[in-house]
This record gives sequence, structure tokens and C-alpha cells, in this order.
Amino acid sequence: MDGRVLPILLGPTGHPPKWYEIPVPSADGGPATVLLYERVPAGYSKRLHLQKGWKYAYAPSGQKPRIRWPWTKPTPQQRDTP
Repeated sequence: MDGRVLPILLGPTGHPPKWYEIPVPSADGGPATVLLYERVPAGYSKRLHLQKGWKYAYAPSGQKPRIRWPWTKPTPQQRDTP
């Protein structure tokens, strides 16, 4: 990232998106590399422990986790673990 501040569209709840992808073009003209950032709390107040806002943290894995809906069945690996 080059230090620019990019506008982020807010969702219907007023929150920024959970994941933010930044495509970085390759120097040799090949496919672009996608950097992935996750929304995390920016911090908490001392007295009431209220959240101060959001910031984006780099996710080195480069992959978003699968969405788990509450009504879906657990996978076989999740059933075996206590």
C-alpha cells in the first residue's frame, strides 16, 4: 500500500466490510497479487471497555474463511473434536 486513504462503502448496518481485498499489479505484466485485510477492533476505552472503531489487519494466509451459517450441520472433523 502506498499510504493513500481509500473510501470504504458502508453496509446497511453502518459497518465497513469484514474483508477488504487490494489487487496489486505485477511488475512483469503477470497476474495481479491480491492482498487480504480483515476488519478488527481498533481498540477499547479504558473505563467502560467500549469499542473505539475499526482498523484493517493484514491476513497473511490470503484466504477468507468459509461462511458458517448457524443452521448448517457441522463437518465430520468438528463432530469428532470435544
